[in-house]
Amino acid sequence: MCSEDRISILPDHILCHILSFLPIKEAVRTSIISTKWRYLFASISTIEFDRCLLSGLTDSNVDSFKNFVDRLLKFPDQVSLDCFRLSDGISWNDEDHDFDVSGWICAALCRGVREIDLHLDNLGDVLTLPAVLFTCHSLVTLKLNAEGSKIEVPSDVCLGNLKTLQLRNSVVDGDSINRLISNCHVLEDLAFFECFLAYARELNIQTPSLKILVLEFDVVEYRGFNYVLVINAPNLVYFQYTDAVAEGYALSNMKSLEKADISIYRFDSSDCETSATHLIQGICTVRSLSLTIDEVRNLACGVSTLCA
Repeated sequence: MCSEDRISILPDHILCHILSFLPIKEAVRTSIISTKWRYLFASISTIEFDRCLLSGLTDSNVDSFKNFVDRLLKFPDQVSLDCFRLSDGISWNDEDHDFDVSGWICAALCRGVREIDLHLDNLGDVLTLPAVLFTCHSLVTLKLNAEGSKIEVPSDVCLGNLKTLQLRNSVVDGDSINRLISNCHVLEDLAFFECFLAYARELNIQTPSLKILVLEFDVVEYRGFNYVLVINAPNLVYFQYTDAVAEGYALSNMKSLEKADISIYRFDSSDCETSATHLIQGICTVRSLSLTIDEVRNLACGVSTLCA
């Protein structure tokens, strides 16, 4: 008795959606099932390249892989992308393989990608992303992990539909990050994880649509805390703040705040209690508050100690 192939009779757009949940290598392998499946993988809506995918590359097949990526991303008349992800430390400046990562990003943007998630290695001191990334109207989610490099933000920024912006392990200067935030007019989720805030007199976050704000700065490795934190977010629901004592706080119009997790690190000369009071006064209507004040000592000797 012959069993019926019920999967293959599904419409192509449903099959492509199913393939989008597979690793790209497994999705490509389905092309041998039948002539119907031969080119379906080229229309998947989620594309992810990771270290595992590149682990089998050699000098003899790397050119074939680059040609495959070019066809996958740049083939005409393809569907728009839901997500383009470079994860697990894809190398930006790979002298061995010479990947055109910038070109890959531009190709994804040309296909109207909604989410870009980049975790890149071997960046050097500054990560200069394609300028078109910061003027893409289709982009809804942008996640960048620069592994300690400074993210260069161009002067022309307009991300009119961006709702989620997350930066991780990155160096950001005050002018760049303020310019980026102020030009994301419908931003709802803004997060900095283990980031360094450099050359900033003021971190200015005035976004009426913002609902979630996470400011988690690396205070032990980089003591860049001589700035004023300005927040005006009337629809903010959750606020997480981890940093050394800032020079000042100007928090206003946070009447919707439901939960706040605050961790302040005090160096020997800082007046932490006064600054903490100013910070808490700005979120006095919060329903649930977790507050931690720690002291960081012996940084001059290269040893950090946290004392509650």
